[in-house]
Amino acid sequence: MTTGTHPRIHAKPDELAPRIIVRVMFGFVFFVLLLVSYASFTGRPLESTPPDAPVIRERAIHLSGDASGAARVLDANGTLIADFPSDKGGFVAGIERVIARERGKSGIDMSAPVLLQLREGNRLSLYDPVTGWSAELMGFGATNSRVFARLLDQP
Repeated sequence: MTTGTHPRIHAKPDELAPRIIVRVMFGFVFFVLLLVSYASFTGRPLESTPPDAPVIRERAIHLSGDASGAARVLDANGTLIADFPSDKGGFVAGIERVIARERGKSGIDMSAPVLLQLREGNRLSLYDPVTGWSAELMGFGATNSRVFARLLDQP
């Protein structure tokens, strides 16, 4: 598919990225890959993790969700706390899928509760005592964090 000695290009030559820029980009990607590999192989500890603050209040909850975004939250006794329709429960259903995936990797019981924790400094987090997985909910935005804050306040 070449015309003469030049390959057929569908873009005008002045619209193409200069070769030096493309080479620098790939060089940067390769450098980052080397840096991450080095840190991983040498066991370098994580540095940008939130400080471990004391738990002020916590609640054991059971999450269930489906691919449509609908989700249900039960307390430790099995009492319904919240029932989200598909247009409102996407974040909760997404978190439930992450926990299910983490538990599925190890073949761990899916029915164990997770802990919704309010930590000092008004930080809200989810912790799965079965796998050790945790997430700081502030990283998912105020709206998504507020969904779980309301679950902590439900009677």
